[in-house]
Amino acid sequence: MTRTLFPVRLGLGTWTMGERRRDRVREVAALRLGLDLGLALIDTAEMYGEGGAEEIVGEAIAGRRDDVFLVSKVYPHNASAKGAVAACERSLARLRTDRLDLYLLHWRGGVPLADTLAAFTRLQRDGKIVRWGVSNFDVDDMEELVALPGGDACAANQVYYSLGERGVEWSLLPWLRARGMPMMAYSPLGQGRLLGDPMLARVAAATGSTPAQVALAWLLARDGVVAIPQSSDPAHLRQIAAAPRLALDRSTLATLDAAFPPPTGSRSLAML
Repeated sequence: MTRTLFPVRLGLGTWTMGERRRDRVREVAALRLGLDLGLALIDTAEMYGEGGAEEIVGEAIAGRRDDVFLVSKVYPHNASAKGAVAACERSLARLRTDRLDLYLLHWRGGVPLADTLAAFTRLQRDGKIVRWGVSNFDVDDMEELVALPGGDACAANQVYYSLGERGVEWSLLPWLRARGMPMMAYSPLGQGRLLGDPMLARVAAATGSTPAQVALAWLLARDGVVAIPQSSDPAHLRQIAAAPRLALDRSTLATLDAAFPPPTGSRSLAML
């Protein structure tokens, strides 16, 4: 059974936010609406808008920090024993908070994992992060990580996972489940590509829902998976927030499996 970590299984991503000043008011309003709708998990990264997304999040959560499970990520080139500490402190300043609930290594880089782990351990000790994890790690990376002293404290792995990209189901998702470690699914709507799929549209019509709700409900039916779609559109956010209330029956799940087949063998971890 996957360990409890997140207060909700559906939250909000912030990839592409903070890149254009003209969008700032709309993006802040979108995150605030998401929180009002119960999407109390926000994921961001120092990479997004080169800190711009973190600034958007900081403005959006002002006055309600305790209502949010806050996640950010460190660049691989900043993930040294000293560099990750400094990067985290910069993120905290942009986010206007004193702590992160979860801090992730964004992807595997050239810095030894032991050095990154040392930084995460120091940040935990100093109360600047509550837990740490990784992103875009495949099974071999995870095996190397957990073999390090303290590596088994990894709290989550964030990867690309959607109806249209199911490669993680072959080995990575079972590996994480066996250790009770949650998987965070980024781009669960395939960066919007799934929303125009004709089969998904037919399933949505048959269930009285929308393609976004079907795609998210399908993910949420999987044990140990948390989804973080991104949107700045109020109507779309309301659709997203309603997705957990959609129950897909066996016939519908079979239809989706036929249209979006699970993997039949191992393949490289997909990244966006």
